[in-house]
Amino acid sequence: MKHFHKTRPELREWILATARGGHAPLDVVKLMREAGYDAQQSHRAVSEVLGVPLAALNATLPRAGARRTRHPVAPVSTVDGHAVRVSASLDSPAVRVLDGLLTAGECDDLIALATPRLARSLTVDEKGRHQTDERRTSNGMFFRIGETPLIQRIEQRIAGLVDLPVEHGEGLQVLHYLPGQEYEPHFDWFDPTQPGFTAVTARGGQRIASIVMYLNTPDEGGGTGFPAAGFTVTALRGSAVYFAYDTGDQSSLHAGLPVIRGEKWIATKWLRERPYQR
Repeated sequence: MKHFHKTRPELREWILATARGGHAPLDVVKLMREAGYDAQQSHRAVSEVLGVPLAALNATLPRAGARRTRHPVAPVSTVDGHAVRVSASLDSPAVRVLDGLLTAGECDDLIALATPRLARSLTVDEKGRHQTDERRTSNGMFFRIGETPLIQRIEQRIAGLVDLPVEHGEGLQVLHYLPGQEYEPHFDWFDPTQPGFTAVTARGGQRIASIVMYLNTPDEGGGTGFPAAGFTVTALRGSAVYFAYDTGDQSSLHAGLPVIRGEKWIATKWLRERPYQR
């Protein structure tokens, strides 16, 4: 393991050159770790050279009580008698395509419950508050955890599938997209270099995985794209895409692709490293 007390000139120049080459601070940290530096050393050097708050970089270190998800295992994962088929897998990013996560009846019931409560879709701002975002052009709503027996059943199914307690999940969000609407490429993890990181993670830590469930099959378009992997998941009623990520994981960039014909309904569940305080 490499050690230093003050950033050496040659290391300083390497960090600067790497950042100028388009690498984000967390990417530079990752490259230093791969070169043999420990986490704290990497964080101190990147903080000193690039001017990133050390506390923000240290926030990416594992914390007490943090949990990870278990990736669904092919070919079939059975949860309380419900069989979910894993029809495709990627290693980077960690993606699993899940067939039959929801039944047709569950999809229809979610749409019916959500429809009267739809409003302009929101994202989470740097202070943990919900806000509109021009990149997301859908309508949506949130269910409370365990709000109805249907929501409870779906939450328990997901918890068993990924081996993470229900308490680690945010409330289920249902979104409705019309032709031309989309969610442009983005990350689901919270950026620790942003000033609101502490506020947005205070209630449950970092996001560690997402599950996007397709409640209908659009006539054309509307899939979920992973640009770094050149991979697109087709939106098919009852199926879902699960993907997990670490803080700063650039490969997890993804997009809700535009609906070309018809409409798209999805339900999204975000999972946190610690129990989510509502």
